[in-house]
Amino acid sequence: MKLKALLFLSFSHLVLIAQNDKELLWEEHFNGDSLSSLRWNYETGDGCPDLCGWGNNERQIYNKDYVTVKDGFLMITADKVGDTYYSGKINTRGKAEFRYGTIEIRAKVPKGKGLWPALWMLGSNIAEAGWPGAGEIDIMEYVGRQPDTVHTSLHTPESHGNTVNTKTTVVPGLARDFHTYGVSWNSERIIFFIDSREVYTFSPEPKNEDTYPFKHPFYFLINMAVGGNFGGPEVDDSIFPQQFIVDYIKVYR
Repeated sequence: MKLKALLFLSFSHLVLIAQNDKELLWEEHFNGDSLSSLRWNYETGDGCPDLCGWGNNERQIYNKDYVTVKDGFLMITADKVGDTYYSGKINTRGKAEFRYGTIEIRAKVPKGKGLWPALWMLGSNIAEAGWPGAGEIDIMEYVGRQPDTVHTSLHTPESHGNTVNTKTTVVPGLARDFHTYGVSWNSERIIFFIDSREVYTFSPEPKNEDTYPFKHPFYFLINMAVGGNFGGPEVDDSIFPQQFIVDYIKVYR
C-alpha cells in the first residue's frame, strides 16, 4: 500500500510539473461585448451556390447576429424564425493557425433533437488541397438525437465523411454543465481528451498525406448546425432558441 501511494504521488507530481511547464501560445476568453475581428471571421449564408447545405444537407442559414459575446462567454444561438432556421459560425482562418500542441476548449452543449454543435479545425491549405485533402480535426461534435454522447473524429483522404477514424464517448448529463474538450497533437499522433481523460488516440501507419494530413497549420471553427446528414433529419421545433456556449480556448506548445 505504501509503495502504491508513493507511486501515485510521484505520478501526480510529474503530471503537475508537465502541466506547469506547458507554454501558453494563444488564448481566447471572449472578453468584452463583441467578437474580436482581429482573431475571428464570420461565416454566413447557406453555403450556396458552391456548397449548398454546407455539404451536409444542413437546414440553417448562418448569420452574424446569432453570434454574441457576453460576460466572458461566446454564445452561438440556433433559432427558428418563421420557416427558416438561423445559427452562427466563426473561424480563425488567416488570423490564428497552429501546427501541433495541446488545445483545450471549455464549452457547454445545448439539448434538443436536430442540433449539431461542433468545435473543430481545418487545414490552412484547404484552398489548395481541398477537403478532405487538407485534413479535419473534430475536437468535439454533439448531436441532440444522441444525448450524453460526444463524437471525436478525424477526416483524411483515406477515410472521410462516415470516417472510420472516430470514437464516441458517453458523458452522463453532458448538457447540464461545462466540459473541457481537447487534443494533444504532434507529427506522430493525435490524442483526444474530455475533461482531461484520454478517450481516443490516432496514430496510423504509414503516416503519409492520405492517412495523416496533419503536419501543417490548422485553424479553429465553432458552429451549431441544424439537421443535416449527421445532425439528423428530424428537428424538434419546440426547443428553439438554444445556445451553444464556449468559455475559453487555450493553445499550449
